[in-house]
Amino acid sequence: MRHNFQSQPDLQITPIEKIRLPLRSRDALPPMLAGLQWIGTHPPLKAEIFALLEAKILAGKKATGRTGMDLWQILVLGVVCLGLDADWDRMEHIADYDSRVRQMLGVPAAPWGEEDKRFGHQTLRDNVALLDDELLQRINAAIAAAGREVFVKKGGAPVAALEVKVDSYVLETDVHFPTDLNLLWDAGRKCVVLVEGLRDSGHALPGWRKFKAWRRQLKACERTASQIVYRGGPNKEARVKSAVRAHLGMGWELSAKVRESLLGLCDQAVDATRWERLAYFHGMLDKHLDLVKRRLLKEETIPAHEKVFSLFEPHTEWIQKGKQRPNVALGHRFLVATDQHQIIQNYDVLLQAAEVEQSIPVADRLLGRFGTGSVGSRSFDKGFTRAADWELLRLYVPTVVVPKRGRKSVAETARENGKQFRALRHQHSAVESDINSLEHPGLNRCLDVGLDGYLR
Repeated sequence: MRHNFQSQPDLQITPIEKIRLPLRSRDALPPMLAGLQWIGTHPPLKAEIFALLEAKILAGKKATGRTGMDLWQILVLGVVCLGLDADWDRMEHIADYDSRVRQMLGVPAAPWGEEDKRFGHQTLRDNVALLDDELLQRINAAIAAAGREVFVKKGGAPVAALEVKVDSYVLETDVHFPTDLNLLWDAGRKCVVLVEGLRDSGHALPGWRKFKAWRRQLKACERTASQIVYRGGPNKEARVKSAVRAHLGMGWELSAKVRESLLGLCDQAVDATRWERLAYFHGMLDKHLDLVKRRLLKEETIPAHEKVFSLFEPHTEWIQKGKQRPNVALGHRFLVATDQHQIIQNYDVLLQAAEVEQSIPVADRLLGRFGTGSVGSRSFDKGFTRAADWELLRLYVPTVVVPKRGRKSVAETARENGKQFRALRHQHSAVESDINSLEHPGLNRCLDVGLDGYLR
């Protein structure tokens, strides 16, 4: 059973509208709390958000049983967690000891000598995870629509048309830089660790008495091979092949041993999740044994679709940024569309998709939400350039600013030298500031695990 928020009056609880925030602080947390305070003091918006939370979290559940975390507390902790890109240890500290956050949560101050309410580590993980990507998209759309009304001029003037600026940046996954050799080490290391855990749980896995020696020898082979591959010296090619053969020999021996253990576990009462996890890393071990053999011994070029850039975040993409340093990023492109008031009106994670394919989908989402005529102009950078899309967008958006790549015709040059085009082109750089305001508090790297956590 859950409630929307603490409905009973309590003298120990500070009303949301009376929470005093440090307005001069340069930390990322006070602006988030100010936004939550603004939501809490606008009843129509708050009711709309609670309706979305109830439809997602309370759907099909009975209003009986033990009282769970309030929907308002889930929203507050979710905003803080996602806005700061905090891990769960930091979130546990913030929820238990940050006085302003606890006031925003509606947690009463305990009388002298009594224990304050505490939020458990697993409680936070389970409840914040209820805010999935689809629900957050709807909540953000409601807040952005309400934010537009703040900028309406007095006297009953209509809401101004959106001047949308679209760009993307790489939101990285929390992975190390991949090489074939260190990915092979990751797979072998995890196989040994998982087998060790199964043995400690009482499963009969003979032949693993020296599991520490297996891990130590595998790491020694990986380090030796890596140092020879990435350094110079005489007879480098012969030394590389000798070290790689020794490494592969150790890996194949380990793979055969893990395969035997997997077959032995089939006759035992083992948790299916743990068996599947061991089988996954065993498959990755075999895969990278083959990749290392083909690349370093047979000197083949590995096709991109066969590569895996992280065993722990297999959805990670290798993205060439087109910059001098760093020229490569590991993660996904994150598209952001902001308006003239720096409100993010739309966003999306581009999974295996290019920027050039996004100009029409962004327009569809904005026009579908606000209606025809709601978007006055749209500006992109050269990465979104495609002539057919520009011609289609002009039918629905009065002004489309898309600089052309390469040589321009006389008509195209005249169009890009127009007064309105140049003015909107100069204003387009504001989206870079908006992206920086996302990256600064932590949204440059996702610390959550799995694709669902990344999308959230």
